[in-house]
Amino acid sequence: MNYRGVTWTIGILAAFFGVSMLLPALVAWHYETSHMSEFLTAGFIVALVGLLMMRAAGKAPKVLSHRDGFLIVALAWVVLSLLGAVPFWTTGTADTIMDALFESASGLTTTGATVFSGLDTMAPSILFWRSMEEWVGGMGIIVLAVAIMPLLGIGGMQLFRAEAPGPVKDKLTSRVTETGKILWYMYLAMTMIVALVYWFLGMSGFDAVNHAMTTIAIGGFSTHDASMGYFDSQPLRLATVYFMFAAGINFTLHFASMRRGLSLDTPRTYFADDEFRAYLKWMIALVVLIGLPTLLTTSASWDEVLFNTVAVATTTGFAVSDYGQWPVVTSLILFAAMFCGACAGSTGGGMKMVRVLLLFRQGMREVRRLIHPHAVLAIKLNGANVGGSVVEALWGFFVLYIVCFMMIAILVAFSGVDMLTSLAASAACITNTGPGFGGVGPAGNYASLPDFAKGALMFGMVLGRLEIFTFFVLLVPEFWRK
Repeated sequence: MNYRGVTWTIGILAAFFGVSMLLPALVAWHYETSHMSEFLTAGFIVALVGLLMMRAAGKAPKVLSHRDGFLIVALAWVVLSLLGAVPFWTTGTADTIMDALFESASGLTTTGATVFSGLDTMAPSILFWRSMEEWVGGMGIIVLAVAIMPLLGIGGMQLFRAEAPGPVKDKLTSRVTETGKILWYMYLAMTMIVALVYWFLGMSGFDAVNHAMTTIAIGGFSTHDASMGYFDSQPLRLATVYFMFAAGINFTLHFASMRRGLSLDTPRTYFADDEFRAYLKWMIALVVLIGLPTLLTTSASWDEVLFNTVAVATTTGFAVSDYGQWPVVTSLILFAAMFCGACAGSTGGGMKMVRVLLLFRQGMREVRRLIHPHAVLAIKLNGANVGGSVVEALWGFFVLYIVCFMMIAILVAFSGVDMLTSLAASAACITNTGPGFGGVGPAGNYASLPDFAKGALMFGMVLGRLEIFTFFVLLVPEFWRK
């Protein structure tokens, strides 16, 4: 284990994280709020921590092994979540240290669960920091999913090794550096486009930038307590639906499409992918299944149903109304949709659509085997056979995911929270959706939960972003042996 290399890498991430706090300081200066000095102080503290880690580690690592990669991935989310809470503490925005940590972890993991209320009157610098933390976390998730996870072979994600942009090398450092550059440019360009569209459709410049960051990151933080329901505009809702859906697509497909340029062949890039077709069909099925009982029994509009369904299914967490007031059957369907999530290689949460698709195909293969016991039946993805080791990893991931969800729900319930809220909050956090049902639905927040429950849910947020296996591999004694 290259502990110096791991420390240096975490240190430089922390240093850049601290420097990024200059941006909300500039927002505070522009809007003449009182938080400029507090953000400068927070940025100095965080950057200093990062520089001290780099100095203690020595020189930058030239090569990082797979084991180093596991440890860096796990520590990055934990350390940056802790450091991201510093501005909430220095500005006095959070009532307690636990609230500051919860809000930071929720932002960085793009969960979107919040303990804050009164967003409409909150300082612009704080609102911007919340959005920016989600945006930075979203980019980290893409690099993690496209550049790191395939090399580590986590939960079947090695399937995307051949699809990822940039060179594929054995050195983890080179791989992440080259791929990260490509993804950053694409991510930034998409965010700018979304911000311009939002501004054109009626948002203020500040709201447009904030909501663009949290849309592309599939985070769901808003500058208003009513979330996207604050903007009573059907064109804006439809545009947001499109952008949430697009952000939930594997970014390697966006890269392949951009590389080919806009032409009549562009849609083929997407429709040739099995996961994208399953993702599209799943979204259409959800809108129909949820829309029929909701439109027939409530006063909800069709664009309201479309928006809330896509927001939950992509694990974005925006809302235009309280979908918890819809028929009970729709809540159950949305609950299941949280677990399926968006595509792998996107900023979305959940188990990822490709895993759900392959598990479904594995189940259908076992049904066919009952009819044809001696037949050789292969599971395919994009025309290629999926190996048995990948299928085993998928089943292992699924089992651990459900077990972790249940354990977190039990811990939350142990703190005195009712069963519905415990299940809803645990599902919303481990799938990185944010708003759930009941007291933690879109009309409420997580402020009233006990600190112990908030701690358990923070663990669930990070666990969901670590793709489960990354955490459990650190618990195996062999991982730490030479």
